[in-house]
Amino acid sequence: MKARIMRRIRSLPIKWKLMLGATLLIFLLFASYNFAQYLVLKQWMMNQERDKIQVNMMQLQDYFQEKFKNNSNTPIVDSQPYIEKLMGKNQFIRILDKDGKPLLTIANHFDPKWVVPQTVDTSDIYDTNVRDFHILIHRSPLVSANFVGTIELASNLETFDHFSDTLLWVMLIGGILATFISGISGLAIARQFMRPIRALAVTIRSVKEKGLTERVDNIPNGDELSSLATLFNDLMNQLEISFRQQKQFVEDASHELRTPITILEGHLSLLNRWGKSDPAVLDESLQASLQEVRRLKRLVQELLSLTKVEANLLNESGKQLKLEPLIYETIKRFEVLNPEFAFVEQTETIKDVVLQMSPLHFEQILMIVLDNAVKYTTLNKRIIIEGIRQRNEVHIVVQDHGIGIPEADVPHVFDRFYRVDKARNREIAGTGLGLAIAKQLVQNYQGRLSISSVEGEGTRVELIFPIHHIMDM
Repeated sequence: MKARIMRRIRSLPIKWKLMLGATLLIFLLFASYNFAQYLVLKQWMMNQERDKIQVNMMQLQDYFQEKFKNNSNTPIVDSQPYIEKLMGKNQFIRILDKDGKPLLTIANHFDPKWVVPQTVDTSDIYDTNVRDFHILIHRSPLVSANFVGTIELASNLETFDHFSDTLLWVMLIGGILATFISGISGLAIARQFMRPIRALAVTIRSVKEKGLTERVDNIPNGDELSSLATLFNDLMNQLEISFRQQKQFVEDASHELRTPITILEGHLSLLNRWGKSDPAVLDESLQASLQEVRRLKRLVQELLSLTKVEANLLNESGKQLKLEPLIYETIKRFEVLNPEFAFVEQTETIKDVVLQMSPLHFEQILMIVLDNAVKYTTLNKRIIIEGIRQRNEVHIVVQDHGIGIPEADVPHVFDRFYRVDKARNREIAGTGLGLAIAKQLVQNYQGRLSISSVEGEGTRVELIFPIHHIMDM
């Protein structure tokens, strides 16, 4: 039964869900508030009744103490006129001796049989139900030099109960009316709210049928739905760009993979025909095949690295990285691998800079930039690495004096598989993925990577990172 009801609710249109949700919420809020208010008011009124009967008891105690003090032989019955003036409607007063025998009983619209005589040693007040009547009873010992007894004071809470019941009914009726009104209002608001959503759904259906070039018309409400339409259009723009990039990526990857596979196939065919009996052909084909396998391995590794970087799946956590020593160590390794190059380090101004990033990632970024500088420099083999601190940022600049990049190609150097001068890209080892990996790594640490170049003069690569900490000198 419960599961059937839940299925029915889930299958309702959203406007009815909104209406039911708003109604239920208003009902719960109203019911909780009214119930709490009812309990507080009821308790407050009960405390008022208790205070009233306690005041009456104190007056009686004071009266009898004064009476016994002035005239100890005065009968209790003589106190009746005073007690009748003191007693209110629906009240009852009884004086008992030490044995519990009633000496004086006065009632006003109250049946004395409702209260059983009982002597007490300490003051006691409580409420109870007798024959469908709600009664508040207060007993207190009456002790003087010549008298020991008990005062019983009771009050019928009929008026209190009637007021409480009336208040409860008023709150219940008010709650039902409020729930009904909130339901009608919620339905009207839901219908008004659903109009732009229906229009948005129609437009999205049109986008689905006609393709990614369709866009949602702007909703001129200036509210969240208008922002949703704008967000959807931005998402479609990104999807369209992403699909184009994906298509280009597949084409470029296929091209990069096809060449080494074709070469491998050619050499294996050559080995199959003549390599078995010709050692020279065998050695040449094996060397060429191994070279192409290494190219394939490097290409696959860089593709995996790029995928992980773009998905931010690398497990290296950011650490306190002293920047200047790591730059120095990386340059020294490059000097060993490229002894014909002169690496000029100008990092005095960033000796006290600490970054929050993985040392391996920074080293990978810098090695990609230096490797490109080395590969595309042929004559003036002098590479400058400069560190600059500006406010809360550090700039690492790598300047080479190589062949440079044509101005039209600079905006595309971060595209995957993009390589300048397609006719000569086989002469220089590489896959065209290095700068794409470097840029994504830099962005993962809230940094920026920019390139400026003059063809024939050289290229300037600038890495910018936010400074995390300055070391105490």
